[in-house]
Amino acid sequence: MITGIIVAAVVVGCVGIILGFFLGIAGEKFKVETDPREDAILEVLPGNNCGGCGYAGCSGLAAAIAKGEAPVNQCPVGGEPVAAKVGEIMGVSAGASVKKVAFVKCAGTCEKAKQDYEYTGVEDCAAMAFVPNGGPKSCNYGCLGFGNCVKACPFDAIHVVDGIAKVDPKVCKVCGKCVAACPKHLIELVPYEAMHLVQCSSKDKGKDVMSACSVGCIGCHLCEKNCPSDAVHVVEHCIHRSGKMYRLRNLCRKVSEKDYFITRNNPMQGQPAWGIFMQSFSEHENQEA
Repeated sequence: MITGIIVAAVVVGCVGIILGFFLGIAGEKFKVETDPREDAILEVLPGNNCGGCGYAGCSGLAAAIAKGEAPVNQCPVGGEPVAAKVGEIMGVSAGASVKKVAFVKCAGTCEKAKQDYEYTGVEDCAAMAFVPNGGPKSCNYGCLGFGNCVKACPFDAIHVVDGIAKVDPKVCKVCGKCVAACPKHLIELVPYEAMHLVQCSSKDKGKDVMSACSVGCIGCHLCEKNCPSDAVHVVEHCIHRSGKMYRLRNLCRKVSEKDYFITRNNPMQGQPAWGIFMQSFSEHENQEA
């Protein structure tokens, strides 16, 4: 009995030694050589894996920098301090970089922006593409305030305050995830030190803007005319009503009776979105006629 146990232990031990020997040889023969600079760069990167640099994570960026495929100041979260350390590892100068911050191009708070109806349903900005007029706000270009950007931010740097998204510039790491999450493309990365920014994205005519929001840009061109440096220009100001009609026609095919329920300040309260939407579409067609 004891002899059998000893023999079994010896056999297992010998097999382990032989397997370990061959595995060691295979590991040396097939090992992938890595640039030691890549590991050093990875150690100084923040490690957030936010993807703001354009790569899948910090390891992807470290590999790209080591291969010379990305600049040493590619990490938006680390900023200049990290860029300087990476530059030392790579033996190059990081150079000057402009600190940026996310900026929401809408000032239409609950008090300043009007609403066409009261919405009750899924609180998702992307889902608003399937409800009448793209959401309850009278302005079709404003912040919807349902917080897709808030959910996307890994640094808790953006919050919905009084109906619109607001960025805390001291917390923002410029990862760009809020930019990608906004279905209306209202968020941009701008220089941190920028003093003059236009907090409006409306392309409607002045009269339509004023009827929808008390702080909207009406495209009067006064800023453009008075700028001594020719640094301000009014671009793509007018979106005429035919564009709105086109959206109405498309939405009529997409909204189903069970998707959303909305209420309006009229006798149509509580009706399904489809019925209200079709009536809105008919009203627009009658106006066009």
